[in-house]
Amino acid sequence: MGPIAPVELSPGVGAYLVTSYTLALEVQRDTERFAKDPRNWRALNEGEVPQDCPVLPMLMYRPNALFTDGEEHARFRGAINDSLGRVDVHALSEFVERSADMLIDAFAGRGEADLLSEYAAIIPLLVFNQLFGSPPEKGRELVRTVTALFDVGPESARANDQMLGYMADLVAVKRREPGPDVTSWMIAHPSRLTDEELIEQMGLLLAAGTEPQLNLIANALRLLLSDDRFAGELSGGSLPVQDALDEVLWSDPPMANFGTRFVRYDVEVGGVRLRRGDAVLTSYAAANTDPQLTSGGRLGNRAHLAWSVGSHRCPAESPSRVIASVAIEKLLDRLPDVELAVPAERLAWRTGPFHRALVALPVRFPVVAGAGPVPAPMPTGVPAPAPAPAAQPSAPAAPSGPFDGTGRPEQPESGASGPRRLWGALGQWWRGQ
Repeated sequence: MGPIAPVELSPGVGAYLVTSYTLALEVQRDTERFAKDPRNWRALNEGEVPQDCPVLPMLMYRPNALFTDGEEHARFRGAINDSLGRVDVHALSEFVERSADMLIDAFAGRGEADLLSEYAAIIPLLVFNQLFGSPPEKGRELVRTVTALFDVGPESARANDQMLGYMADLVAVKRREPGPDVTSWMIAHPSRLTDEELIEQMGLLLAAGTEPQLNLIANALRLLLSDDRFAGELSGGSLPVQDALDEVLWSDPPMANFGTRFVRYDVEVGGVRLRRGDAVLTSYAAANTDPQLTSGGRLGNRAHLAWSVGSHRCPAESPSRVIASVAIEKLLDRLPDVELAVPAERLAWRTGPFHRALVALPVRFPVVAGAGPVPAPMPTGVPAPAPAPAAQPSAPAAPSGPFDGTGRPEQPESGASGPRRLWGALGQWWRGQ
């Protein structure tokens, strides 16, 4: 097979998949020949893609920074970059650490856990709720909704509607009661996003900040607990977490195949003749393991394509690494003797054309006698040290808060530990107890 080949994303829905590292760089960076806007997709425009196609929610046009080009993309991207740029990474790290302690306390006394459903899947949800000022009682279905979207199945369309409905409610709340959070900062941004545009940018950040993030955490934990290059160092007290993250981003990237582009005009690419409107995806997993890459070692090498490249490179790389590294380091610190409960080769992977995602990550460890640090209620503030971008006079101003850079994060009050099972413990918090 050459550097690009025809594939089926879903029965009857064709596309081309780039598997070469060099060609992936070329396609991802070339805005003249390749568009991000799915309104260029010929098969969809000609009725060849049914409206109930399970991959459509992941590929359809949305007025957000992922599916637009030119000035429209720059406007959306500016609102996202400026709002995420106000997040205090140090306060974010402390929040992730407290959240990790709470989750670990829920299963530390059992001696066993599923680190995917009870840990890796929940950390991003808690972070999302915190950064975006989301009402906690509405958060329980978020992970399930986004998971259904990425799994590409019968529930994908319904999950898409649920996600957009959730974002619409959140934007409405923040327009009435702005706070020191990313949602309010985007509302107040000089780009003056409409409600529809706000909902779509928030939906994009939710999708990008939950499913890929949980896969990064889970895949890195799998590597650390099964690969002798890393597992051997853990017992010696060294935690090569950053090295493990880099290795996973090379070999098991959370998004294995994506980076969709649409051909602007008939062109030959990698020896294949493409027609105007053809869909072209990049296999980050294949490109990262391209045999033509000559580097002998990848530890510390961050030239992988997991964050994409070019103008659509992921804007949240830095906070994503912070969230993953803190979550992993906290778990290994609290449970230093944790090990996989089954051989690594028996771990199952979820189906779906886009992601690299485990079904479960069962582990066992010596029971921790007594309770660890007492689970704390979520603090109300959001990391935000930098001044707000200058907004037009009519734009509402976002108020300051305990994470606005003027002081340390609020110290949460102590509370009683929750039930052993994670969702029971989180259920108490979501009900305000």
